[in-house]
Amino acid sequence: MNRPRRVAVTAPPEPGARSRPAPAHPVPETVLDPARAEYARTVRRAQLRRVAVTLACGAVLLFGLPVLLHAAPGLAGWRVGGLPLGWIVVAWLPYPLLALLAWWHLRGAERAERAERPGDDGPGTPPAPPP
Repeated sequence: MNRPRRVAVTAPPEPGARSRPAPAHPVPETVLDPARAEYARTVRRAQLRRVAVTLACGAVLLFGLPVLLHAAPGLAGWRVGGLPLGWIVVAWLPYPLLALLAWWHLRGAERAERAERPGDDGPGTPPAPPP
């Protein structure tokens, strides 16, 4: 059976054609003053540290529970309320622990954002007007 040979069909680029459409309105470049930029870097570093700890704890939780059951097969034989302990540990236990981990992470991220801001004189005092 002879099939016709496939040929790629292309057209020459049109003059002035763009690969992407131009934005509807120009986006201004964001420039922070040095104090606010340093504050932003500090908050970002604190939140990235918290993310690393949260991901590590989540990985230990999600991968550690099945490994624990594999390492201690006697636990799988126990029954709680008529259900095997292994099933409870893998199917039910991670969700409340993940919710607590998410709550802990969110509190830490918000605390990092509420930390001493540049120009603040302390909690409860209104920020100074911009110069």
